Amino acid sequence: MSMTPPPGWYRDPSYPLVERWWDGTAWTDHRRQPGTLPVPLAPPERGGRGPGRAKAVALVAAGAVLVTSIVTGVLVLGRNDGSDGAAAARTTPPGTPSAPSKGRSPSVPSTTGPRSGAPSVVVDELNGITLPLPGGWVEPRDAAEDDLVLTTPGTYDCPGDPGLCRRGRVVSRTVTANAEDSPKTLAEQDIDDAANTAYDRDALGDRPYRGITSHRLLKAGSVAVAGRAGYLVRWRVRTGVGPGGYVESLAFASSVGSQAPVIVRFAFDAGADGPPLADMDRITEGIRATGDAGTGGGVGSSIGPSR
Repeated sequence: MSMTPPPGWYRDPSYPLVERWWDGTAWTDHRRQPGTLPVPLAPPERGGRGPGRAKAVALVAAGAVLVTSIVTGVLVLGRNDGSDGAAAARTTPPGTPSAPSKGRSPSVPSTTGPRSGAPSVVVDELNGITLPLPGGWVEPRDAAEDDLVLTTPGTYDCPGDPGLCRRGRVVSRTVTANAEDSPKTLAEQDIDDAANTAYDRDALGDRPYRGITSHRLLKAGSVAVAGRAGYLVRWRVRTGVGPGGYVESLAFASSVGSQAPVIVRFAFDAGADGPPLADMDRITEGIRATGDAGTGGGVGSSIGPSR
């Protein structure tokens, strides 16, 4: 009865330069480069020893001796020429990160501020005026409120009914449903509606500040606006929740078209987070007729009595 070699790596009888896995009963398709050059051992043929098997073993042994001689000669020559054979054959170890690409580096978003030359005024073409854009104010973008021309940036959660509120708003509108054209009368009639719109109920009927609890007159008087006679009324309002705010109605005649009266409404939140109250005067003083940078006015300016 013949002895069968145990499973293991053996010199491949069909290609002596590699090792092949013997599973204990037959050759598999798994091959590998030998780490060393052991004396080749081929599993015996089933059915006992025979001249064919002896010849195969002899051929394999002769091939191994030949390969060993060639490798030895290469090593000797490598030492004699002074080169470092190990360094020449060295490759990058597995897992070593490759060098960074020398291609174009990815673009980085710019972090510079607003470009120079950005507009410092907002143009209200319908009413023929421009309004200054003080620091801390922006032109509205995608705002739901009609006729909004200036606003403070960003929003916050309203303290009353759920919704988003703004710290400061400036609205410009043409008076069309009122036969009255006196700036004083228009401003006095408008201030109550301006306060309710800003701090009582919004356009959806919600009460973002739980309503107005009281108000107090801060200022009322004539003012020159865009070269025309105007009048303003300013209130301080208290609300059910939140710090309350300041509202103002500014009325004057337009300098274009039919010269219909214009109402500019201001609504500023009170408290440390609200815009400076002085911005109301700055904006009023900076209103100009479209295309006319020389006209203006402001609180206390007089260009003739308002009617």
